[in-house]
Amino acid sequence: MTLKETNKALNNFAKYVIQQSRTNLTKGGKYGTYNATGKLYESLGYDLKTHPNSFSLAFFMENYGEFKDRGVRGVKGGKSYSNFSYKTSSNLIGLEYNTGVFSKWAKLRKKQFRDKKGRFLSYEQSGYALANIIKNYGIKPSLFFTKPFEKAFDRLPDELIERFALDLEQFLDTTT
Repeated sequence: MTLKETNKALNNFAKYVIQQSRTNLTKGGKYGTYNATGKLYESLGYDLKTHPNSFSLAFFMENYGEFKDRGVRGVKGGKSYSNFSYKTSSNLIGLEYNTGVFSKWAKLRKKQFRDKKGRFLSYEQSGYALANIIKNYGIKPSLFFTKPFEKAFDRLPDELIERFALDLEQFLDTTT
C-alpha cells in the first residue's frame, strides 16, 4: 500500500513548522536576536521517510537551536522549559576566553555595555560581561520552534486520519 496522501499531509505539516519557525527567527523583538548570522535559520529542516507499513519524520537544526528554543536556567535563576541549566562550576567565561563567541556576537549586533563611569566597554569586555550575565540568569526560552510545532500538531491528527483513509480507500479499490 502506498501512502501518497499520508505522505502529502506529513510533508505539509513539516513544511508549515519549518516556515513558521523561520518566520519567528526573522521577526523583530525577542526572536530577532536569534538570527544574527542566519546559521540557525538555514539549518532548519526535516527528513520524512515513508515505507509501505510505516513512516518517520525528524526535524533538525543547529545544535544550539534547542537552547534558544527551550531556554537554559542560570545559576541565580531564570525560566527554562528544559532540563538545561548552568552550574556554578560551568566555565562560560573560559568559553568566551577561548572562542570569543560572545564578543563576536556583540560586535555583529553592535552591542556595547557601559562601565560605572558611563564609558563604553570594548567588544571583548562586553563579551565577558554577556557571558557572565548568561551564566547567572540563563537564556530566556523563545519557543520559536515549539509554538509552530504544537499549533500544527494539534490539527494534524484529523488531517492525517482523513489522508490515511483516502490511501486505504485507494488501496482497496486497486486490490478488489
